[in-house]
Formats: sequence, structure tokens, C-alpha cells
Amino acid sequence: MPRVGLTTDRVVAAAADLADASGLEAVTVSALARHFGVKDASLYTHVRNLQDLRVRVALLAGGELIEEIAQAVAGRAGKEALAAFAGAYRAYALRHPGRYAATQIRVEQALVAGSPALRRTAEITYGMLRAYGLTEPDLTDAVRLLRATFHGYCALEAFGGFGAPRDVRVSWDRAVDALHVALENWPRADATEGGEGTRG
Repeated sequence: MPRVGLTTDRVVAAAADLADASGLEAVTVSALARHFGVKDASLYTHVRNLQDLRVRVALLAGGELIEEIAQAVAGRAGKEALAAFAGAYRAYALRHPGRYAATQIRVEQALVAGSPALRRTAEITYGMLRAYGLTEPDLTDAVRLLRATFHGYCALEAFGGFGAPRDVRVSWDRAVDALHVALENWPRADATEGGEGTRG
């Protein structure tokens, strides 16, 4: 029997908070059981296993992240949209390190297809890039470039990987400027080379 007051949403939210406080690797079924004052078995009525729990955190975080990005880019296009997208992405990654780490988990394609948040992520990201006149396969290549740049920068910043005295925010803004120039001058690929993905 599920413990009264304990729901899947509460379990996942607590896991997300624990990830932010202590790191994604600290998120275990046992740790959450201790948090709620129950035995591990009580949580298995809400999540199948540790992987299921972490994937649920990933989907929760992905929804939160794209909501913040959507609000930031609303009514903007071109460089303004790119800068707003990038700023919202970086702000979320720095504010919610554990949740953000979960968004990098590889999620099964069936779950991606069934997740409104991840579908919305693809719609907003590809929509922003189409404003640069990109079509497939260039769209997927551009998404991969943005994801690699944003994630690489945020991961390095979070771990104190930038040792030079220059303000990391200034370097971030310059990187966004460079991405804008790259997108405006994108080398066009043969349309037969590939197709659109959902996560890049």
C-alpha cells in the first residue's frame, strides 16, 4: 500500500531538490526513503528503480528549463532570441545544478516522443533556428552546436574550470555573439545527408 501523502510527484520533486543540494549521484532510493522516513520498499510503489527515478527528474527538469526558455524568447527572433535562449539556459544550469545534470541523461526515444516538455524543447529550439533560414540537415547540426557550446560552457563554469581573471559572463556573451555570426553564415549541407531529431 502506498504511504498516505506520498505521491510520485512528491518523490520526484524531493529527488530533484536533493540533486540540486548534493549532486545527481547523491539521488538514490535509500536517500529519499530516509528523507521521507520510510523504508526503501515504500518508494517502489511510486518509481520502478533508480534509473526510473533519475529519468523522471530529467523530465521534470527538462520541463522547467524549457518553460523558462520559452518565456525568455517569446516575441523575439534572430540574435535577440538566441541571446535570450542562451541566457535562460545558463541561468537555469547555474541555479539548479543537479536538475540540470539530470537533463543530460540519455532518455529512451519512446519517452522523448511521449514527453510534451521534450517535444516543446524541440519545437522552440528548431523554431528559433529556422528564423536563420536553416533547413535539414543543417538544423540538426546547428542544434548540436548550440547544445555542445551551452552545455560545455555551463559544465566548466559550474566546476570552476575557467581560471583566467576575465569575467566569465563577458566571455559567454562573446560566445553567443560568435554563434549568431556562425548561424547567419552557416555552410549549407546537402539535404540528403540527414533528418531532424528531437534532442539534437
